Amino acid sequence: MPLVEIHVIKGVFSPEQKSQMIAKVTDAMVSVEGEKLRGVTWVKISEVQGGDWAIGGQPLQAADVRKMAAE
Repeated sequence: MPLVEIHVIKGVFSPEQKSQMIAKVTDAMVSVEGEKLRGVTWVKISEVQGGDWAIGGQPLQAADVRKMAAE
């Protein structure tokens, strides 16, 4: 029973995008472990408040991530 945990900054991804993440990550795991384990493959999305996540010592906000994605 694999559990895949995805951490994102709150407010970056829409509910539709999070659903896509869950579906695609599940498909990726099933491609490795086999279709019989689809029903016990868990994917959890945890949202972290902006400013509570940092890269290189620099706190990130949702707007920072959206800017990176647009570049």
